[in-house]
Amino acid sequence: MTDHVRIIDAKQITQTVAELCVKANTCIGADILSALTQSRARETSPLAQSALDTILENARIAEREKLPVCQDTGMAVVFVTIGSNVHISGDIDAAINEGVRQGYRDGYCRNSVVRDPINRVNTGDNTPAVIYYDFMPGDELRITVAPKGFGSENMSGIRMFNPSDGLPAVEDFVVNTVKTAGANPCPPIIVGVGIGGTMEKAALLSKQALLRDTGGVHPEPFWADVEARLLTSVNSLNIGPSGYGGRTSALAVHILTYPTHIAGLPVAVNIGCHATRHQTEVL
Repeated sequence: MTDHVRIIDAKQITQTVAELCVKANTCIGADILSALTQSRARETSPLAQSALDTILENARIAEREKLPVCQDTGMAVVFVTIGSNVHISGDIDAAINEGVRQGYRDGYCRNSVVRDPINRVNTGDNTPAVIYYDFMPGDELRITVAPKGFGSENMSGIRMFNPSDGLPAVEDFVVNTVKTAGANPCPPIIVGVGIGGTMEKAALLSKQALLRDTGGVHPEPFWADVEARLLTSVNSLNIGPSGYGGRTSALAVHILTYPTHIAGLPVAVNIGCHATRHQTEVL
């Protein structure tokens, strides 16, 4: 018996991506808003309280007025998971980039992409997006748009440790990366950590870790303990909301791991700002 094939028109993908670009840039996720609100309740520093109040008010205004929550509307990072029974009618890359083009225009989002890293000529429409594809069983297509501002992206890092360096070296690297970043990534931040694979796999894992619901617990108790320990260490740095000091330098630390080579221990840290924008739609 032949599996049912579901055909999805590329034009539907364009429309979905355009809508996600606007929503991601104007609406902070409910999980992050909850974490910010809880942090405000815990803060005792007047400066930290004021900074969090401003962050929360800005989020409310952005969603109500449908305006970007930040002037840096980021480079569009798009994660696409395609069901094995899905057939795309049309050019999916072109469809996604057209969606970014339309979404950034319709959402009054700043165009921040340059065509060449050295010559620095703006593309004028925030394309091309950075697109990652994955596959799953079934007949669904899942699209996540995660605009990444470079105030936080520039503070990220990667290290190739020796296996003998062990977990203490990994934890020191994560904490020191956040310490070096200071107020630059607009704290309170979310810290994505990728461990394992190869150099580029660890970097991808660290960015994917930012997509996890804030406040959730890692399914493996060992890594849940590491996340909790790292969050405590990061918050003890006293960077605080917007760099004004306080108990809340980070809202969460999220770790993703992958098998690696016997001779390697790749570790990447990708920092997300207090908004860590991302929105998902399933077609």
